[in-house]
Amino acid sequence: MSVLKSAGNRALGLVEDLGLLLVGLLTVIAMGQEVWTVILNRYVSLADLLLLFIYLEVLAMVGLYLKSGRLPVRMPLYIVIVALARYMALDMKNLDTWRMLGLAAAILVIALAILVIRFGHKRFPYGETDRI
Repeated sequence: MSVLKSAGNRALGLVEDLGLLLVGLLTVIAMGQEVWTVILNRYVSLADLLLLFIYLEVLAMVGLYLKSGRLPVRMPLYIVIVALARYMALDMKNLDTWRMLGLAAAILVIALAILVIRFGHKRFPYGETDRI
C-alpha cells in the first residue's frame, strides 16, 4: 500500500509541476502577444501596462510555488485587487455610483483579508512539517 501511495504522490507532483509550467508558458505567450499588440499599435495605454503587471504577478506566483512547493495564498488576492482596479480605471465612465462603491468595497474587503492572512502567518507560523 505504501508503494502505491508513494507512486500516487509522485504522479500528482509531476502533474502539478507540469500544470504550473503550462500556466507559466501560457502567461509568457500572453505577455508576448500583448507586447506585440503594443508594437503594432505603436501606442502604450494604461490598460496594456496594467495587463502586463497582472501577467507578471501570475509569473511571480508560479515561480514562488515552484520554488517553495507551497501555494502563496496572498498572491491571487493581489492579482484580484489589480484586476479590479484595472476594471475600475478602464470602465470608469460606464460605472454608476453603486457599482463603483461595490468595487471599492470589494477591494477593501480583499485588502483586509490579506492583512488577516498576513497577521495569521506571523502570529501562528507554519511548522517545518506543515505542508498546507
